[in-house]
Amino acid sequence: MSPTRAPPPPRRLPLLFPPLLLLLLAAALPAAEATLHPVDYLALQSIRLALSDLPGSRFFASWDFTADPCGFPGISCSSSSRVVTLALGDPRAGAPGLSGAFPSAAISKLSALASLSLVPGRVTGSLSPAVAALPSLRFLALSGNLLSGALPRAFSPALRTVDLSHNGFSGGVPPSLLQLRELRTLVLSHNALAGGIPAVRAPLVHLDLRGNRLSGGIPPLPPTLVYLSLASNRLSGRVDGVIRHLPRLAFLDLGRNWFSGEVPAELFAFRIRYLQLRNNAFSGELRPAGRVPAGATVDLSHNALSGRVPAELAGAGEVYLNGNRLGGEVPREVAAAAEDGRMRVLFLQDNFLTGIAVGGVPASAAVCAHWNCVVPPPAVVSACPAKGGRGRRRPPAQCGGRRG
Repeated sequence: MSPTRAPPPPRRLPLLFPPLLLLLLAAALPAAEATLHPVDYLALQSIRLALSDLPGSRFFASWDFTADPCGFPGISCSSSSRVVTLALGDPRAGAPGLSGAFPSAAISKLSALASLSLVPGRVTGSLSPAVAALPSLRFLALSGNLLSGALPRAFSPALRTVDLSHNGFSGGVPPSLLQLRELRTLVLSHNALAGGIPAVRAPLVHLDLRGNRLSGGIPPLPPTLVYLSLASNRLSGRVDGVIRHLPRLAFLDLGRNWFSGEVPAELFAFRIRYLQLRNNAFSGELRPAGRVPAGATVDLSHNALSGRVPAELAGAGEVYLNGNRLGGEVPREVAAAAEDGRMRVLFLQDNFLTGIAVGGVPASAAVCAHWNCVVPPPAVVSACPAKGGRGRRRPPAQCGGRRG
């Protein structure tokens, strides 16, 4: 009897390469799901697993993967079945956001992504270099979450808008970000960024770096800027050499820093609608090179400005000059603007003014001029802050010999 042969070992199937696996996956999906590229399909599933609706939000309620993901809220696809827009969360004002860990690994797989946004919520984690450098990314907005860590060193060259505000990013502002040739809007406000502001080569229209820990001076900025906010940092030095080359400025906020020197005269000749320089160390006289636009807001309070109140401010809607060293008489043009209500706010308290000829003020206006070298008229007392001592004037010893 011949010995029994052992059965042959089972044949091993060859390992499938990733592209073949994806093709098999696509064939196994229902017809509706197969319209989306398999890589993007799997990435969206991972994103759904990583994030959750906060109480009151129903953003993910209709993310049903038995249907075509290209029809999900916040998703749009190209003609080649790739995800090009990913807008996570309900965009309506006041709507609850999302929670969970930011799914960088999954998002980085969306190689055709052109727009990525995340509504304010409780999403944690960091912004990975792979996401920031997605080659087609033009719009990146992750404001109002709990993201942290250092910003990537490299960003997509296609970016036009970046908004990473109201998070916890730390470290420095990446120099490469300010070199992008397509970038028009950059908002990094209310983070924990430190160090100096790198050289700016991008043709920015809107730059907002307020509410960080930035230090040093302001580098040369592009003349394309219309909106500039560097408020609430630790910046210092003179600004006239930079600001005078920004003729398109309509909004400038440098408040709560350590800037010094004179206020650039050219600022008042620009079409500026909002000028905020409060709580700095600006000094010298105000010599406007032109009249401010009608209805503009001008806040130069809490500096060390001297000289007289400029008549060129008469067209402004709100003027804050309190907490300086201004003297002399208030120009009749400025007083008249407050009396007829064209100037809604005129704060002149805590200066060394010797003449405040402001008569009746309409109920719609707020005028304050206490703690000067003259007793303020009744019309300019009611709007004064109570802690400043309404109606009081400076002691004569502080005013003797002072000239405006």
